[in-house]
Amino acid sequence: MTFGWVTVPIGEVVTLVDRQESPQPGIIYRQIGVRLWGEGAYERESMDGADTQYQTLNCVEPDDIIVNKIWARNGSVSVVNRTLAGCYCSNEFPLYRPIPDALYPKWFYWITKARWFWNSCDEKSRGTSGKNRIKPHKFLEIGIPLPPLDEQRRIVNKIESLVSKIDETRQLRQAIQADARALLQSAFQQAIEGAGYRSMAEVAPIVRRPVVVEIESEYQELGVRSFGKGTFHKPVLNGVDVGTKKLYRICPGDLVFSNVFAWEGAIAVVQPEDADRVGSHRFITCVAKKGITTPEFLCFYLLTDEGIEKVRAASPGGAGRNRTLGLNKLEKIEVPIPPSDKQLWFNRLQTQVMAIQQIQADNQVELDALLPSLLNKAFKGEL
Repeated sequence: MTFGWVTVPIGEVVTLVDRQESPQPGIIYRQIGVRLWGEGAYERESMDGADTQYQTLNCVEPDDIIVNKIWARNGSVSVVNRTLAGCYCSNEFPLYRPIPDALYPKWFYWITKARWFWNSCDEKSRGTSGKNRIKPHKFLEIGIPLPPLDEQRRIVNKIESLVSKIDETRQLRQAIQADARALLQSAFQQAIEGAGYRSMAEVAPIVRRPVVVEIESEYQELGVRSFGKGTFHKPVLNGVDVGTKKLYRICPGDLVFSNVFAWEGAIAVVQPEDADRVGSHRFITCVAKKGITTPEFLCFYLLTDEGIEKVRAASPGGAGRNRTLGLNKLEKIEVPIPPSDKQLWFNRLQTQVMAIQQIQADNQVELDALLPSLLNKAFKGEL
C-alpha cells in the first residue's frame, strides 16, 4: 500500500442518515433506485403518498451513500448526485453520509464500481436472511482503501479524466457505426433503384437436407441470433439425445431463418466456419440461385425496415414462439432483384464495412477492460 494509505471499515468514515418522513396522501414523492453492478442511482416513477406500504420514507441529498439491502451483493450501491436530490427511498435503502475530512464522496463512488467491492458486499450478505439482505452493520464492516483526502481528490480527477477519454472513444465508435449503417442503407437503395421484385420461391427456394440420425454419432447444432446478429454454435448434441427431433444439414452460403424468431431479425447467411452444422425443423434454409441473386444481398434486404415487415407479415400469431414463419408464406415474400453487377458491388461494400465493424468489435473487448484495470490500479495506489 502507498505511504499514507490505510484500509478502514466503512463505518469509520460515514454517519447514518435519518431524514425520515411519514408519507402523506395527496403528496407526490419522487423515488430513487440503484442499478446493479455499480451502474449508479436513478430516478424511478413518482408515487402518491397514499400508494406506499412503508410507514416512513427517507429523503436523499447529494453525496449520500445509498445501499440496496437486497441487491448490494450484486453491486447495488452508489452515491447520490445533485439531480436526484429530493428523491425518497424506503428503509430497504439505508443512507450514509461521508465524514467530510475523511472520505471524499467521489472516491467512494468509484469504489462502488470495483469488482472487489461487489465481492465484499456479497460476502457480508451471505446467510444474513432468506434473501441474503446485507444488514447495515455488516455493510459498515467492509474495508476500503483510504489515502489522505488530497490524494483521494487527485486520483478521482485522474480517473475522471481517463474515463472521459474512454467515453469519447465509445461515442466515436458509435458514430462510425451509425455512419456505416447509413452508408449501407443509402448504397442499397441506390442498388435496387428501378429493380423488379420476385418471389423467394423463384430466386432462393427452400432447400431441406434431412439427416439420418445415428444413436452413436454427435451432431453440432447451429443457432441464429435475433436482430441480424448472425449465427452461433450450440453445444454438441448426442444422437441418443436427439430423440424424435428431425435434423437438417445446414451449409455455408445458405440463407437461414429461425422460424420462431425470424420476425425479430433471426436471419443470417451461413458462414464457412459454420460448415457441418445441423438444425432442427425450426431452421429454414434457402439457397440463392447463382446468377440471379446472392444470400448476402437477400439477407440485407430482409433485415431492412421494408424486408422485416414482410417477414413479420409471413409470421402470424402472437409474440415469441407463437409467431412462426410459415414455409409457404416465406416463399411468397417478394424481394428486389437488380442486375448482378449492382448486387456484387453492394456485397463488396458490405464486406468492407463488416471488416471495419469486426475490427471495432475485437477492440471493444480491450476498451471494456480499461475501466476495471484503471480502478484496480487506482485502489492499489498505482495511479
